[in-house]
Amino acid sequence: MAMNLPSGRGKGRRAPMADINVTPLVDVMLVLLIIFMVTAPLLTAGVPVNLPDSRAKALDQEQEPVQVSLDDQGRIFVGENEVAEAILPDVLAEIAAGSDAAAPRQIFLRADRSIDYGAVMRVMGELNRAGLNRVSLVTVASDAR
Repeated sequence: MAMNLPSGRGKGRRAPMADINVTPLVDVMLVLLIIFMVTAPLLTAGVPVNLPDSRAKALDQEQEPVQVSLDDQGRIFVGENEVAEAILPDVLAEIAAGSDAAAPRQIFLRADRSIDYGAVMRVMGELNRAGLNRVSLVTVASDAR
């Protein structure tokens, strides 16, 4: 540990301090780390949907998929935006046109477990008609029984 003792030279001047106190920096970084650890799980899904359980394993993917969600009232969401059923084919056609033929877009279909099966099949039919055939049904992983 070094100490700065006054010397006989330059009686009116103080020597510059060459030490940096890193304790406040470490404290701030730890607080930021805790904040990010708490908020990161909250950023995963935008539309609250009660998903069914499944024992299937997660998929590996290279590009960000498009999320299509149906909530418990039957409303349709593409990403975070609510879409009327009448304009759903146009929105899906835009998505299909933006994807490249070599690597078509992956679609994650999330539907509430209490919703009518026919509503899910209508959305899947529109996805198929738009040429978006890489559809994954999202579920909640359950424990092996």
